[in-house]
Amino acid sequence: MAKNKFHDGPGPSQRQLRVGELIRRTLSEVLARGDVHDPDLNRMSITVGEVRTSPDLKIATAYVLPLGGKGQENVIELLARNKHELRRMVGKKVGLKFAPDLRFRLDDTFDRLDDARRIFDQDAVRRDLDE
Repeated sequence: MAKNKFHDGPGPSQRQLRVGELIRRTLSEVLARGDVHDPDLNRMSITVGEVRTSPDLKIATAYVLPLGGKGQENVIELLARNKHELRRMVGKKVGLKFAPDLRFRLDDTFDRLDDARRIFDQDAVRRDLDE
């Protein structure tokens, strides 16, 4: 297999980023409209923060968080229970050759943001930044 001369770095390729964003938008749309045939999942408002794809685009990991942060333990279970239906919908709307296998993880971006703010609010850090 030929080496890709346009992408050498350790991060995701442009294609992975583009497909991940397309899947994120499609998942958000499907979950917002309540197209899934699961009343428990349709009752929840779920934010899809990011979707990361594997280099071969066969696996897509969606980082999700229920709105308001309530029911975090349930949301992953509900999405995993309905992942086959979600995969079918995403595959139909996105138009890729293969519909990626969907995996769901809790999005901890907001928690990390709060931790960073807490660190920057410390007196010792402020003193170092001012110098």
